[in-house]
Amino acid sequence: MSGNGLSYSEQGGEAAPELAQEAAASTTPSASAAFGLFSSGTKKNEDLKQMLESSKDSAKLDAMKRIVGMIAKGKNASELFPAVVKNVASKNIEIKKLVYVYLMRYAEEQQDLALLSISTFQRALKDPNQLIRASALRVLSSIRVPIIVPIMMLAIKEASSDLSPYVRKNAAHAIQKLYSLDPEQKDMLIEVIEKLLKDRSTLVAGSVVMAFEEVCPDRIDLIHKNYRKLCNLLVDVEEWGQVVIIHMLTRYARTQFVSPWKGDEVVEEYNENNFYQSDEEQKEKVQKVKNTYTMDPDHRLLLRNTKPLLQSRNAAVVMAVAQLYWHLAPKSEAGIVSKSLVRLLRSNREVQYIVLQNIATMSIQRKGMFEPYLKSFYVRSTDPTMIKTLKLDILTNLANEANISTLLREFQTYVKSQDKQFAAATIEAIGRCATNITEVTDTCLNGLVCLLSNRDEIVVAESVVVIKKLLQTQPANHGEIIKHMAKLLDNITVPVARASILWLIGEYCERVPKIAPDVLRKTAKSFTNEDDLVKLQILNLSAKLYLTNSKQTKLLTQYILNLSKYDQSYDIRDRTRFIRQLIVPNEKSGALSKYAKKIFLAQKPAPLLESPFKDRDHFQLGTLSHTLNSRATGYLELSDWPGVAPDPSVRNVDIAEVAKEWTGIRGKPKKEKPTGKFYSESEEEEGESASTSTSESESGSESEKEDKEETSSDESSGSYSSSEESSNSESDSKESTAKKTSRAAAESDSEDIKVKGISKKRSTSSSSDTDSTSSKESSSDSKSESDSKSDFVSGKSKEETTVQDRKAPNKQDVFLLDLDDFCPVTTPMAVPAAALLSPSLTADLEGLSLSSSSVIDVATQVSMPTKTHELLHRMSGKGLAANYHFSRQPGIFGDCMVSVQVTVTNTTDQKIENIHIEEKKLPPGMRMHEFSPIECLEPAGSITVSMGIDFCDSTQTASFQLCTKDDHFNVSIQPPVGELLLPVTMSEKDFKKEQGMLTGMNETSATIAVAPQNSTRLVIIERVVKAANLGVVPSGQDNIHRFAAKTVHSGSLMLVTVELKESSTAQLVINTEKTVIGSILLRELKPVLSQG
Repeated sequence: MSGNGLSYSEQGGEAAPELAQEAAASTTPSASAAFGLFSSGTKKNEDLKQMLESSKDSAKLDAMKRIVGMIAKGKNASELFPAVVKNVASKNIEIKKLVYVYLMRYAEEQQDLALLSISTFQRALKDPNQLIRASALRVLSSIRVPIIVPIMMLAIKEASSDLSPYVRKNAAHAIQKLYSLDPEQKDMLIEVIEKLLKDRSTLVAGSVVMAFEEVCPDRIDLIHKNYRKLCNLLVDVEEWGQVVIIHMLTRYARTQFVSPWKGDEVVEEYNENNFYQSDEEQKEKVQKVKNTYTMDPDHRLLLRNTKPLLQSRNAAVVMAVAQLYWHLAPKSEAGIVSKSLVRLLRSNREVQYIVLQNIATMSIQRKGMFEPYLKSFYVRSTDPTMIKTLKLDILTNLANEANISTLLREFQTYVKSQDKQFAAATIEAIGRCATNITEVTDTCLNGLVCLLSNRDEIVVAESVVVIKKLLQTQPANHGEIIKHMAKLLDNITVPVARASILWLIGEYCERVPKIAPDVLRKTAKSFTNEDDLVKLQILNLSAKLYLTNSKQTKLLTQYILNLSKYDQSYDIRDRTRFIRQLIVPNEKSGALSKYAKKIFLAQKPAPLLESPFKDRDHFQLGTLSHTLNSRATGYLELSDWPGVAPDPSVRNVDIAEVAKEWTGIRGKPKKEKPTGKFYSESEEEEGESASTSTSESESGSESEKEDKEETSSDESSGSYSSSEESSNSESDSKESTAKKTSRAAAESDSEDIKVKGISKKRSTSSSSDTDSTSSKESSSDSKSESDSKSDFVSGKSKEETTVQDRKAPNKQDVFLLDLDDFCPVTTPMAVPAAALLSPSLTADLEGLSLSSSSVIDVATQVSMPTKTHELLHRMSGKGLAANYHFSRQPGIFGDCMVSVQVTVTNTTDQKIENIHIEEKKLPPGMRMHEFSPIECLEPAGSITVSMGIDFCDSTQTASFQLCTKDDHFNVSIQPPVGELLLPVTMSEKDFKKEQGMLTGMNETSATIAVAPQNSTRLVIIERVVKAANLGVVPSGQDNIHRFAAKTVHSGSLMLVTVELKESSTAQLVINTEKTVIGSILLRELKPVLSQG
């Protein structure tokens, strides 16, 4: 039904113009009216809008299915946003789910409309259905507007304590979105990450580690206590979470454990020498090997728990484990990954490409790993070229004396391939084999010479280039080959091949004294038609022959030099002038001409034929940087192994602390609440055994004694109960029970997911923080969601009366806009909403202004040269010239006025009398205190006077007339935004406090490129203070520079932060209530900091 409706809608939208034209051309007016349904004037998707406004849920659901179908096909459905967003509060779960799917797609594009529904999203965060709660959080984090950052922060905090692991997983995803929107929230986000890292749910683990890698990858200390738990959970985490965790643990292990490769080196040395040693020496050596290296148990735990993942169906997981073993395992154990990597070669070509790249890097250092699988790298005719060349590179890396004959036979077949690029790569591979294995050098060389008679020019050209490189290794024995190649010069047209032959003949011209001059004669004839590369080699050949056989080649050389003197290429002209001065001595020749022969005929080192993957091992395997062979953005380097292992006790988890977390003891013991048991006794025993096994698996290798202590601590705490506190707007609070260990309430949703957990209580003013444990599916729930909800509500009143330390919030407060969690607001003030916001949105966003009064002193001005502006040119002023500058002093004419110094100059030879101001044309609210009239200004005289202007914190122009006794001149003063400020002094603590109150819409920021010479503290301060009248705030960090000022008229704070980042960039942030001034100042400071 929905499919038919979709195609109907598409026909109506796409074929409308054609049908309308046909109707107009071939039908009567009445007939064309009949086609009105398909005419281009009909509004698109009007039927969907009507269905969304219908009172029937079935019609709305059908419309939403069609809309989501349109999105899936890549069609634009943004015009339906107003109609869809109206249904966000629908009571039908299915409609609500689809609405949230739509909103996640378009919330970022339609931010203003999405903001109007923000209160609905906040209510949905308290929905009984975990899918709705998670979807609401995802939509909220998709609205990329800085003003709702505090709301998002509180939503993430509450979601991180949710009973449902699915909601906590989405909270971890939202952390990354919030961090990208506002990096200033980093400290609070790290607190949430630290809390979620303690989560025992496998559903959450991968997502929170991803957030950790994005927000604070350098905070290794957060991983210590969770290391063993993550190792043990790894097998059960979903596949993409496994990839993220393995990469993170690889980096962690390289900082916490010593290198296992030192032990391998000692063992190898021992194996080589023990044949000649006596028994006593051997025993001493064995003892030395044993004492040299002992693997840390935690290091072994990581290797042991990742090994089973080599059987994963996901290629990314296998690749992640392979790189972990490559970088962390002893060399003797790393070989186990080779079989799994070879298995991945049966996957699609994209996977093959990445895997082969990593195998190519591995095979250079450790050939033995892949030698047993040599035939797996043979090229298939169906392989694309990129796969063929990679396999060829691996086969060349694996070549040795034992298998070279087999490989050369294989290469002979590859040379005949129709893929010319692959055939050329094969010839280069033969050359590499010839240089690496001396036994087959002659065989390879003869084979390449045979290829010179091939019909394909590309094959011949590549053969010539490779032969040239091989001959450099032993040229004395191969004069015949050089002669053979000289004969082929007439038939070869590829420039690289011709240039290689000419270079060979020139380099070894003394071994072919009869052929070389003839080759020069032939190439001189065709010189003007040759490629630039070939011309350069002809010049080199002529110079070398002139120096060794000048009798035969002197005239030819002069002819070639004269030709190339007027060549179109400046490279060739420059080379000609250089060679002429060097080899043809004259009066102007310098001392170098004496050494011309040594310069041209010096012994050249033989080139090295190496694999292109030789130097890629400095990048971590399996990363984008390794694939590109270039450092990618966000790449985190593996650190070197530490010389001495850090303290391993940091990874020990205190048993008492674990028991305390599980039993929920916080501060004073709470009274046990006499309520009925939520679970039956059999369920409690089952849950208790599950929790015990979880704690045992996570504690690693604890002794039985510690287990008994844990049990006893659990029993001793049985008299305590952890009560779950409901938040201020939550309609369904959960009940807690106490028997041996306290348990969290089970929540069942529409898809029958039952979550069993253990909660701990934290006394906070906003919401309860809950540590979830394990999730368990149940096919038959004995209690429906509505029943459990009613049970919980019945216990709510009792719970609220027993909790004494909780402050009851005002019911009229908007859901998440109580910002007490962020900073103590002593004097809350509401910022007037912008005119474009509706009254309902204004009410929703009320309270986002975090302004607070504080004692701030006006700073004494540091003397900085200020720019002088022209007020009146001497030509326009009939000899009267006037300039002005801003003195940056507190206004002597009034607190709200900006001081302006005006310098008046008489450039005439006569006196100018009665210089004064008239006809002030000022915008509303602006005031001016004019200077006292100047009675007389002598010829060539100059005088400076002061005046004050209240610009009302704007950059509007103050226009007036500068008058003399006889003339009137229209002039105007427009202030730069930096001169509307007065510097203030404050401490770094006060700065951060005020900055925390000026977030959201009161903050503007930009990332700029900073030249290295401008990144010093003195230069930054000098440039910023010169551009704007700001005071310098002391900073405890070298890379962060802070400035503060207040506006002259209203006294509003202006806080400027310049934070230097890596790769010569800086983050410029301005916090102020005067958002217009802030944005203009940001625009003016950007070029000041970025210019060289």
